[in-house]
Amino acid sequence: TSIKKIEEQFGQIRIVNPLPDNYNVAPTQKAYVITNSAPDQIESFHWGLLPFWSKEGKLSGRLINARSEGIAAKPSFRLPIRKRRCLVLADSFYEWKTINGQKIPYRILLPNDDLLVFAGIWEIWGKGQDRIPTFSIITIAPNKEMSEVHNRMPAVLLTEAEQQAWLADQELSEILPLLQTLPDDTLHLYRVSTKVNGVRNSGKALHEKWEAPPTLF
Repeated sequence: TSIKKIEEQFGQIRIVNPLPDNYNVAPTQKAYVITNSAPDQIESFHWGLLPFWSKEGKLSGRLINARSEGIAAKPSFRLPIRKRRCLVLADSFYEWKTINGQKIPYRILLPNDDLLVFAGIWEIWGKGQDRIPTFSIITIAPNKEMSEVHNRMPAVLLTEAEQQAWLADQELSEILPLLQTLPDDTLHLYRVSTKVNGVRNSGKALHEKWEAPPTLF
């Protein structure tokens, strides 16, 4: 998403190290987050949580998502969900539906074109020059429109009150109820080009609706 769009929704918030436009953010790449430790600024973290106890400290992109079910007990997530929560910003996201063995991509967004704010958790591996900031997006059961494409969806925090509560210093009993499936018909989705399947592809064209080629009959 663009800095202009962020400022329209969040006001004149400080953006640390602005990112270039990216229409196809892939695991290990950077995206915008707002953490509970710095709620007055937007930072760029790598997508795919790297636990602080990792010995190698290599970005693998394996932990891009964290299932809400049992999150408080899983070794990689149990400390971040309690102490290091964040908001992940995006104008939309992609999900793939398997049709006849082929992965067909869809773009999912809010009908009013507002930014989506996902519930996330973050971590810092290493110190000093070796410091690597990472995050995961929390996933939950899908609503009606998402269930037509996939059996999971990101946990979306729609209101400012929900977003502030997610960043607040609260107990798990107050935080976990925020991870609710969106009401049906909240999201808009449409099919896009399979060029999205290639992580090196980016650009506005990836957001365009896919139109079936004309036939002779």
